[in-house]
Amino acid sequence: MQEWLNSKAVKDLMGLCKKQWDCMPKLDYRFLKGKEDSIYIVGDEAARFDNTRLRVNSLGLYFGRLTHGEIRLSVEGSQIIGPLAKKNVIELDDAQFEAWLRGLDLELTGSTGAFLIIKHGGDYFGCGRHTEGKLLNLIPKERRIRAMD
Repeated sequence: MQEWLNSKAVKDLMGLCKKQWDCMPKLDYRFLKGKEDSIYIVGDEAARFDNTRLRVNSLGLYFGRLTHGEIRLSVEGSQIIGPLAKKNVIELDDAQFEAWLRGLDLELTGSTGAFLIIKHGGDYFGCGRHTEGKLLNLIPKERRIRAMD
């Protein structure tokens, strides 16, 4: 069952965006929290929709998941936050991007422990965790491109 986030919870969520990506977005959405700390967003009109007579599993666009005091953005969440982010965004070259789309982890020196927003060209493709010399691919298997070779 999803529950609406109150203004303090939304402010805390935006504070995580500030901490992780140095941006304080002013998003004109209502936020819902689902099972396993997943976060969804809906427009005001959807928030006013009376669904009391319906059985709804989830409402809104999947924005990300709260995990250990951080937010891991979905692909769609990264497309919203990515253009505003001032840090922890990594631009992939063509070869890295192809490997990323196939679901592979990437070699990346260092270990920030941060969720990095993945960018290629002018588009954003979710988040990866940068740890122990790798960028861990967190894209769900059903959204990856299967190798034909």
